[in-house]
Amino acid sequence: MGKSYFHLKMRVIGILCVFVCSGMAWAQKDLPINLGNAKVKPLPSLTNSALQASLEKELMSNPTWKSLMYNNKMAVGIVDLSNPENAKYASINGDYMMYAASLPKIAVLLSSMDALEKGELKETQEIRKDMRSMISKSNNEATTRMIDRLGYDKIQSVMTDPKYMFYDESQGGGLWVGKRYGSGGDTNREPLKNLSHAATVNQVCRYYYLLANGKLVSKGRSKQMLDIMGDPELHHKFVNTLDNIAPDARLYRKSGSWRTFHSDSILVWGNNPNRRYILVALIDDAGGEQIIRDLVRPVEKVLKAERIHLAVN
Repeated sequence: MGKSYFHLKMRVIGILCVFVCSGMAWAQKDLPINLGNAKVKPLPSLTNSALQASLEKELMSNPTWKSLMYNNKMAVGIVDLSNPENAKYASINGDYMMYAASLPKIAVLLSSMDALEKGELKETQEIRKDMRSMISKSNNEATTRMIDRLGYDKIQSVMTDPKYMFYDESQGGGLWVGKRYGSGGDTNREPLKNLSHAATVNQVCRYYYLLANGKLVSKGRSKQMLDIMGDPELHHKFVNTLDNIAPDARLYRKSGSWRTFHSDSILVWGNNPNRRYILVALIDDAGGEQIIRDLVRPVEKVLKAERIHLAVN
């Protein structure tokens, strides 16, 4: 019994050391993450088999979610940023493109920043106000004004830019905005499914991963985008749950809902590095809003279990 107690004690100490060391190594307070270019890797290369298996097991244990995922009506992706030098990715239906309502407004935000950086738009107080309202309040009128200023061709060119490839036909599509968020006007629907406002989990996770590392347009523009996406004014879906379990964490997000389509995307940056991750969900179900709220706890459970597993082994 004495030997067993000793081994148990050493395992607990090992776990604690991992968490403490992780906190010391990645106690960076602000975003973007200070990581060298060589260490910011393509997201698919960060796919982690253990995290993938754990995510599938946890989410598939819910019969409703299992049915939705099997029928391509639910897609989920997570990126563990507790140690940015060893970020990990896992997804379910990651390449399956769905109608995403207002979530793709992040494509308009990036296109706007690209246009401002290149001098194609003049950065006025009105434009800054519209960008914030478009994201934080999901204001359709502000978004439509930004779309009209940019034009569909500009948005498409940024989403398909080889620098980003947030829409890639060979990878199931991705982020797309081809319709104003209001009545009237021409459309420019994406070519694979004829969707007006589209997303895949993989591409949205990539967007947040590059944003967190300051790689969208420039580090300065990435910081500006983070400021716009931070402190969301709509407290539903992921934010509703995180307000309760992590009230001190900084949240950067964009969500969307239309009819049965519900989506949310969030970068969680906690004071403790062990609560730093990206979470994205796309759901086609009448109960999607509640499902998104309920996703946060099991995902955090998966992330915590994976870190404990690494510490023990």
